[in-house]
Amino acid sequence: MKLPEAAGLFLAFLARLITGAQGHWYGCPPKAEQRIYFANHQSHFDWVLIWAALPSDLRSVTRPIAAKDYWTSSKLKHWITREIFNAVYVNRQRTDDQDPLEPLAEALKNGDSLVIFPEGTRGNKGDPMAFKSGIYHLAEQFPHVQLIPAWIDNVQRVMPKGEVVPVPILCSVTFGAPIQLQEGEDKRAFLTRAREAVVALRSIR
Repeated sequence: MKLPEAAGLFLAFLARLITGAQGHWYGCPPKAEQRIYFANHQSHFDWVLIWAALPSDLRSVTRPIAAKDYWTSSKLKHWITREIFNAVYVNRQRTDDQDPLEPLAEALKNGDSLVIFPEGTRGNKGDPMAFKSGIYHLAEQFPHVQLIPAWIDNVQRVMPKGEVVPVPILCSVTFGAPIQLQEGEDKRAFLTRAREAVVALRSIR
């Protein structure tokens, strides 16, 4: 077993030990097919929790989106996100050289699944902030890829914004039924509906 694989198994075990990393599936089975998982965002631990909650065959084909400036700022963070999670790095600001969605589109063209957070940044409140337009443009470009809403519960108490040491708290990820961009649906209506699909999962226990 190679070092990244062994480290990945250890991190999955550690995440489950700290949080329980329980995955609950409603409206879609945990099936290894191309998907975009989109969820509320309150902690740097969010995508680790989703990754750990996925069955191993889904983990191997699912790539989290990672802010390039933060996750490549040290050799350790860069190695973890590159070698263990196979993250897709994105620049948080559009530049003349690259559209921030370009790496995501490239990953989807290669058949990968993604974990994204449409708020774009971590929030401090219980309700997600308004979704940014990236998920809408991906839904336009890749209508065959399932869009799976997910609600992450309690993770903001494990690693609140500004903290670096996780606190053991039972967490869960609830995965909902897939949605898709409807014919003639405009961007604002879709983003509102996508956000509502995530929020609706909060009441499912």
